Amino acid sequence: MEYDVVVIGSGPGGYVAAIRCAQLGMKTAIIEKYDKLGGTCLNVGCIPSKALLDSSEHYHNAESRFSEHGIGVGALKLDMKQMIARKNSVVSQTNGGVDFLMKKNKIDVHTGHGSFVDKNTIAVKATDGKITELKTKKTIIATGSKPVTPAAFNYDKNRVISSTEALNIDKLPKKMVIIGAGVIGLELGSVFCRLGTEVEVIEFQDRILAGMDKDCSKEMMRSLKKLGMKFHLKHGVTTVKATKTSATVSFKKRDTEDEISIKADYCLVAIGRYAYTDGLALENVGITTDDKGRINVNNHLETGVEGIFALGDVIVGDMLAHKAEEEGVYVAEYMAGEQPHIDYNLIPGVVYTWPEVSAVGKTEEQLKEAGVKYKAGKFPMKALGRARASMDTEGMVKVLADAETDELLGVHIVGPRAADLIMEAVALMEFRASAEDMARLCHPHPTYTEAVKEAALGVDGRSLHV
Repeated sequence: MEYDVVVIGSGPGGYVAAIRCAQLGMKTAIIEKYDKLGGTCLNVGCIPSKALLDSSEHYHNAESRFSEHGIGVGALKLDMKQMIARKNSVVSQTNGGVDFLMKKNKIDVHTGHGSFVDKNTIAVKATDGKITELKTKKTIIATGSKPVTPAAFNYDKNRVISSTEALNIDKLPKKMVIIGAGVIGLELGSVFCRLGTEVEVIEFQDRILAGMDKDCSKEMMRSLKKLGMKFHLKHGVTTVKATKTSATVSFKKRDTEDEISIKADYCLVAIGRYAYTDGLALENVGITTDDKGRINVNNHLETGVEGIFALGDVIVGDMLAHKAEEEGVYVAEYMAGEQPHIDYNLIPGVVYTWPEVSAVGKTEEQLKEAGVKYKAGKFPMKALGRARASMDTEGMVKVLADAETDELLGVHIVGPRAADLIMEAVALMEFRASAEDMARLCHPHPTYTEAVKEAALGVDGRSLHV
């Protein structure tokens, strides 16, 4: 079988790249190791976690907030098995959508493990051992990432688990320890905490969400503590031991030798992900990786071997599904001779807790470190009429602008629907708008978006409602 392009991996980066290649007239094939398309994001990442986050938020609201709205629900009951079944249904529907898109765009799907024989030959090994060879002019590597699970943590997929296993717990744990206060740990921790699990988080850094703006970290820490989560910041894990029914995590503060131990039903390891290129036989074509196992690419996402590209989690950059999608479109269009463009500074980041966290551009810390003179405007959600009406008063919007030109440099949001609100900032910053431009836009009332306008007004000290 001969193709213009073969894509290895069917996550958001891979399947979007395949679709765009097909739209541009290339004969396209996609290789997926597992029997379901969609990669980590659709199967054990973005989609299932958001399904559980929404379910747990509904439960939490019914338990703690409905009565204030004048709604009585009687005896509240949690059905974890149904919650997991609904999550699985959402995943299945999404998988079906990707299957449809492959057929619609006449993309051949090959199930099995793909590896390089040479620059223009990919071997696909099926689960029954049968090997099929595909001839291709160009190849896109989009094999994604896997959870980091150090040997010392004794990851057993039973009581010491990653996010993959956490998404299928169908009996509510009494207690859970989470190692890592990044996006994955906080999202899944908030799911179980809302449902009634006692959750403790161990983090080596001095704050949660260490890569985000400090004000966002502080706001989320306050909110999650209020929810009931406990935090052990500036602590490092020494050992993790498990039995058939529990896990015990031992850890100590960074500057002491005093060890603490916590016993829980589960220990969730959420300390990051690593580029997954196992078994690709990159050595057969001379493709190199960096010290973290990521594939080296140039500005056009092409490896050192002409005609072989890599994108998404297997290359340098934030491990975000939407980043991978943009890169998939970029590679397809570049191969077709077009002039695509990606501004990595303007790829938004989101944490889907409640309140949500979102950000685009530079943090205040980054601007200080770079010596950039800036102005900042902040507006609290509690001052917003819409937020009071919905009882979503936690959080704030922070706008950073150049001190001389007023150009927007960064926008950081903690609050209801922050994941959606951030797109106003992304759009304006793509056109190099100023804080004044943002402030002058007429925002509908009452909406959460008014907080963005008010924060922009605050850059010059003229917020109206605080």
